[in-house]
Amino acid sequence: MADSVWLHELTWPDIAAYLEHDDLVMVPVGATEQHGRHTPLMVDTAWAADVSETVARQEGVLVAPPMHFGWSPHHLAYPGGITLRPETLTSVCVDIGESLISHGFRKIVFVNGNRVANLPPMQIAMAKLRYKTGAFVAIIDTHLIARKDVCEVSGNGRDGSHHAGNVETSFMLHAHPELVKPGEFLPMPDRPLPAFAATFPMDPPFDQNIAFVQATAAEFYEKTGGHGSYSDPSRANAETGKRVLDVTVARAAEFIAQAKRLNVQCDRCPIPM
Repeated sequence: MADSVWLHELTWPDIAAYLEHDDLVMVPVGATEQHGRHTPLMVDTAWAADVSETVARQEGVLVAPPMHFGWSPHHLAYPGGITLRPETLTSVCVDIGESLISHGFRKIVFVNGNRVANLPPMQIAMAKLRYKTGAFVAIIDTHLIARKDVCEVSGNGRDGSHHAGNVETSFMLHAHPELVKPGEFLPMPDRPLPAFAATFPMDPPFDQNIAFVQATAAEFYEKTGGHGSYSDPSRANAETGKRVLDVTVARAAEFIAQAKRLNVQCDRCPIPM
């Protein structure tokens, strides 16, 4: 295998040689959205790309170029945010998958770094690809693949993965410290639990009742106090970030290792474009 695991850094003969012995590719999908005053808009893409690259090196697989845009309309009250429509995100993921399948990739694993927000459009894309092509298609969400482990190693339980809080800030302090502004950390009190958690279907709290409500950009701005963090980043540190990244990579690599062993008979591939 060539030195790089990144598809876009290889030549087409490199990729053809890879396909002679393997057929799995990872596809990182992130977002461009605010993450408080202290971390940059690329946090979600960093999650997806960093986990994908590390796992790919461990497992000897390839990674497609990271996608920097996801579904982020609730962040548009903060400057710089860019969102795709949910149907656009679905279509882009389908197009990426179909392109890769047409070359002989039979196992497509999307790696979602935009927490659960990207999941509904990406799950639709996963189903479309699976049923249309017969290829194995899956999603690793970097905040769910090792959810229990992350809550344990981060030391703050149920609030561990909240937007721009301890876990995300610690990850950035470890992986991209040059992009973090520690002077902008704003301590935040614990939030009182509402009668109903307004959450996404794939990220339910275990100790609350649930109703699904979509916050607007204005509502999210008000809920985050105008600074963008949803939970307290003040205890974040690089050591916690390393532990979080390590357990996330370990669980993701475990999944990829299992997927590599699958024997996928893809009678409908390659698909017509």
